[in-house]
This record gives sequence, C-alpha cells and structure tokens, in this order.
Amino acid sequence: MTGNSLLVAGIVTICAVLLGYALAFYVALCAGPRRQILYFLMVIPLWTSFLLRAFIWRIILGREGVINSGLGWLGIAGEPISLLLFNRFSVCVALTYVFIPFVAIPVYTALEKIPRETLEASMDLGASPAYTLWRVILPLSVPGIIAGTMFTFCLSFGDFVAPALLGGPSGMMISSIIISQFGAAFDWPFGSALAIVIIVVIASAVALARWMERRYE
Repeated sequence: MTGNSLLVAGIVTICAVLLGYALAFYVALCAGPRRQILYFLMVIPLWTSFLLRAFIWRIILGREGVINSGLGWLGIAGEPISLLLFNRFSVCVALTYVFIPFVAIPVYTALEKIPRETLEASMDLGASPAYTLWRVILPLSVPGIIAGTMFTFCLSFGDFVAPALLGGPSGMMISSIIISQFGAAFDWPFGSALAIVIIVVIASAVALARWMERRYE
C-alpha cells in the first residue's frame, strides 16, 4: 500500500503542479483587470468542505453521473462506463482537483513578485515569449512551485477521504490501512508502524523541499 500511496501522490502532484501553474500564470500575467476576480474564484474552493469536494466526484464519475449520462446522450457509450469510479484513476482525479489551489496560490504569489520591468527587458533584448518563460519566469517562480509541490505531495500521500469514497480495492492507500488497524483490526502496533512510515516519507519530502529552496535563495 505504501507503493500505491507514493504512486498516487506522485501522479496527483505532477498533474496539480502542471494545471495549477498554468492557472496561476494566466491569472497573474494574462488576466489583466480581471485578475482580482479570478484570484477570488481560485480561492473559493478552499472555503468548501474537503469531504464535499471529494464526494462530488463520486457523483460525476458514477454510472449515472454527469460523464456517463453525457456519453449516453451523445450516443458514444451504449452503457455506463464502470471504469471511471472506485479505482486509482478516480482517486487521482479527485485529489488533483482538490489540490490545484494549493499549487496555484503559492505560484501566483511568486509570479506577482516578478518585476514587470524584468519581463519587458527580456522581450526588448529579443527573447521570444517561450524563451522568456523558460529562462526568466520559470526560474523566478521556483519557490512557489516547491511550496505547492510539497503541500500537494504530503497531503495527498496521507489522505484517507478520497480513497474511502472513490478508491475501491485498487485505490486503497496507506492511510486507509492505518484506519482499519486502529478500528476493525485492533492491531495498534502495526497501525503505529505504518503511521511512522507516513511521518518518515513526509519528513523526507519536507527536507528535500527545504534543500531545494536553499539552492534558489
């Protein structure tokens, strides 16, 4: 289960970083006068219950959910697709959605600190937008990326709500096993050992993030 938890946390972190960075980049540098409104909309999901946000995906991905109903209405699928729910895929989708703001907000803060004169100077010196993004914007936003990555990986690795609601047998994670050991199985020593595994993994991730931050200070 530790390997499955690491795999899910890794997939969720990669997807959330890519989507969160794209969202933060658009809001910070491309939105113009709509920036404050879009930032407010980006923060709103954090005000809602984590349980509610995870449960919504059970409704969306279910056999009678939005996706299956839409595919049936369009005539693409003759019968509901059961592979969308109760597996690793559904857990990754739900956790990615939940943790996108945890990446977007620190990245947005880092992008906001970049002087606009720096970007203008890069363009004036003949750099293309892609080169400016790669050599100027991305390096200066690394602290925000590191913070968002650390939040997403640590929280998704130890999450138990999404696996309980959406995981099924193939989506079980180490947190689910810990709960069962302290609950139904009454095997507290084994549950405590698994909890130490989570602490070690998260502490290692935090130490790695701190080391990377020092390199970019």
